[in-house]
Amino acid sequence: MSILESVPREQAVTCCGLATSPVTPEDAARPAPVFKALGDPVRLRMVSMIAAQPELCVCEITPAFDLSSGTISHHLKLLREAGLVDCERRGTFVYYWVNPEALGALSTLLAVTEPA
Repeated sequence: MSILESVPREQAVTCCGLATSPVTPEDAARPAPVFKALGDPVRLRMVSMIAAQPELCVCEITPAFDLSSGTISHHLKLLREAGLVDCERRGTFVYYWVNPEALGALSTLLAVTEPA
């Protein structure tokens, strides 16, 4: 289970927006690793690239960065651990896709609602 999945989506929609009420220490601890993962420009670009496609091969991600394959793998590992992306090995290649539930939870958390 990813960090963001620890609160059911229905509950997150009604209770946990930043603009709805102050965030408790417990509620802040859940998404903090996700924001930390996205706080690196390389990882933010990687998530953006992966989210723009249904899935993306690591062989398509690597050329976009002037980094070693080990560094690319490390960044992708941190994105997987944060629950932002998932992957599957197919032969010698690894394919990545974005976790829509994780992005939805972030969107819910950051949503600003108009006062009634």
